[in-house]
Parts: sequence; structure tokens; C-alpha cells
Amino acid sequence: MWQELLVAISLVLVIEGLLPAVNPNGYKKALSVFLQMDNKHVRTWGLVSMVLGTFLLYILKN
Repeated sequence: MWQELLVAISLVLVIEGLLPAVNPNGYKKALSVFLQMDNKHVRTWGLVSMVLGTFLLYILKN
């Protein structure tokens, strides 16, 4: 169980680091747009991301 959790965290770190490594200027632009969003929109994007991730995990596990 712990090994699977560490694998998942490692994959998140790899994916999170991909965009700034490949396109730092695009990453900065996207981040500046994100920082200008109000909290409601940021929260909505976070919830949509969590639901989509949960749905994909469900599909992949079954």
C-alpha cells in the first residue's frame, strides 16, 4: 500500500514538473492567469480535477 502511494506521488511530481521544464514561459503565463482568477473559479477547477481523476481511477481499476 505505501509503495503504491509513493508511486502515485512520484507520478504527480513528474507530471507537475513537465510543463515548466518544457515550456517555462507558457507555464508562467498560465500561472499568471490562474492567479488572477477569483477563489470560486479556482475551487471549481480543483473540484472538477478531483472528480475527473476519481472517475479515471475508477475506470482503470475496473
